[in-house]
Amino acid sequence: MPDDLRSRLVAAGVGLVAEQGTAALSLREIARRAGVSHGAPRRYFPTHRDLLAAVARIGYERLSARIDRLDRHGDPHRDLLALGRLYLDFARTERGMFELMFRHELLRGNQEGLRAASKPLFGILVDLLPDRPGAAARSGAFWATLHGIAQLSLWGSLEVVDSGDADTLLCAAVDAYVGD
Repeated sequence: MPDDLRSRLVAAGVGLVAEQGTAALSLREIARRAGVSHGAPRRYFPTHRDLLAAVARIGYERLSARIDRLDRHGDPHRDLLALGRLYLDFARTERGMFELMFRHELLRGNQEGLRAASKPLFGILVDLLPDRPGAAARSGAFWATLHGIAQLSLWGSLEVVDSGDADTLLCAAVDAYVGD
């Protein structure tokens, strides 16, 4: 039964972030939605950050599930473009979760094993980029570019600087990282 309450708290947080974004993720509101007293979450999550990390872990699981369904063709350009579009779609359709997943205070503390949950996603990038010296650094640079495109798109900043839409920038990034 205790695991059931823990799961209910996490599910309440997942629902809340989907409906209202990260600013709504208070312990009190999560407890209310889970149908428990505002002190109950502390029995399972010593800090608010621990509960938020458990919610963020669901985001990593959802993103991983999408990536696992990705058809790989062995063509780095095509595969990176497909992965990039999937990532941008996740950021757009699960905006609150996307923002929560990459909050530095959650990753830095490594609550709920968020670093371990994110490493396989990074490993996919390493596998998709052409095998050249510095593959990890190149993969990190591509991920930073992809994440930046997603974030700027969410903020509506791409239109302000007249740099094209997210897909145009994604195509340019893939060309830059896969080309010779």
